[in-house]
Amino acid sequence: MVEHSSPPVEVDDVDLVEAVRRGDNDAFTELVNRHGHKIYRLARRITNNDQDAEDTLQEAFLKAYSRLDQFQGNSKFYTWLVRITVNEALMKIRRRKDGRFVSLDEDQPTEDGSMPRDVASGGEDPEESFNREEQREFIESAIDSLPETYRTVFVLRDVEELSTEETAQLLNLSISAVKSRLLRARLQLRDKMKRRLGSHGF
Repeated sequence: MVEHSSPPVEVDDVDLVEAVRRGDNDAFTELVNRHGHKIYRLARRITNNDQDAEDTLQEAFLKAYSRLDQFQGNSKFYTWLVRITVNEALMKIRRRKDGRFVSLDEDQPTEDGSMPRDVASGGEDPEESFNREEQREFIESAIDSLPETYRTVFVLRDVEELSTEETAQLLNLSISAVKSRLLRARLQLRDKMKRRLGSHGF
């Protein structure tokens, strides 16, 4: 008689955190494996530097491990980890000898919905101009080329999909400043896409 084994049930992050608190280090390894790639990409986008991203990745997980008792479960573990990563990445930037934040005058409040959320939405399919991989690489490059103050807000809001309030709190900005910088980032990205695609896709 053949026994049919049930498919493995994926343990959620909260259960893994509880397991780590009970001394199961393998559970923390699973959290690193589960989120490490996304955390590295987030750190890379903010720091715009491979080595800084690697350092930020390690420091973020070390800090998360040492502060695991502070995770209350009110938000997703990944969101909590993102907050730690952003703080570590921004400290990396501040510590650079040549790292200087761009001084921006705070604009008048701008409604968050004034620009389309999708940078390349509407019009003809940009696939007619270049293939999907080229498009992805170009968008990644375009995000990297944004000034740090715009890039960080864009990554947190449009890539990580944090709320405006969470982004403002993380970056110690007013909500209106977050909205203004997000709008400027989207405009700059649209301008870069326009130059790349001509009149296609807009």
